[in-house]
Amino acid sequence: MSTLPARTGWDWLKRGMGLFRKQPAALTTLLFASILLAIGISAVPIIGPIIVVVLIPSFSMAFMQACLMIDNGDRVTPAVLLTGFRKPVLGGLCKVGVIYLGVFLVLTLIALMITPESLRQLPGNIKLDPKDKLPFSLGDVAAVFGLLILETVSLLTLCFAAPLTYWKQMGPGKATFYSFFAVMRSARVFGVLLLSWFGIFTLITFVVVNLFSAIALAQVVLMWLMFLFILFLQCAIYAGYRDIFGKPAAGKETQPA
Repeated sequence: MSTLPARTGWDWLKRGMGLFRKQPAALTTLLFASILLAIGISAVPIIGPIIVVVLIPSFSMAFMQACLMIDNGDRVTPAVLLTGFRKPVLGGLCKVGVIYLGVFLVLTLIALMITPESLRQLPGNIKLDPKDKLPFSLGDVAAVFGLLILETVSLLTLCFAAPLTYWKQMGPGKATFYSFFAVMRSARVFGVLLLSWFGIFTLITFVVVNLFSAIALAQVVLMWLMFLFILFLQCAIYAGYRDIFGKPAAGKETQPA
């Protein structure tokens, strides 16, 4: 793993957008198919949402494999959705998913430490009289934003675990270890990536809100933009994987160690 300059994060985002532009319909179809499948699984009583979390690496590998196919000039088909759901790789990816589940449980416990009143107040439209006191303290605000940052960092450090398990045949623990330290070593790069990604999204959101007078239409456009930027970020992560760990061999599907 080589040390990369911070500006590489912007390059990853541009390359991710470039991958999307080559086959936008295929990647968009893949995203909505993944969402529908996840919704269907989560509808299973009690265990459905747990299964969805465990399957996050399998869903992630569909997009990583699609990016590799686009990178190689191949056509992405709906069958790529099953990339991480086939044997023998499913077992290894599900073990990585159990690590995701553990992280989510820890984050949930931390979230419970924040007062529910603060969490309800912050996202809402709070109307205050100038003489009134704030309904939440600065400590509450810091706690909520701190939790958001912790969630982002925690999930980001796992972003390479699935492809390392799938492409490098690493065991779940080893893949998680390498993913964590690869992200930490390139923290400035990922910082630039996230700031660029969020900055562009915020700017476009501001333009959309001021451009459309109809609230309903603006909401539809913003929802589409959100999905679009999710794809941009996923493609950018593939670009990051390629720079850090090298380009994967096409069509490689083996049993993780």
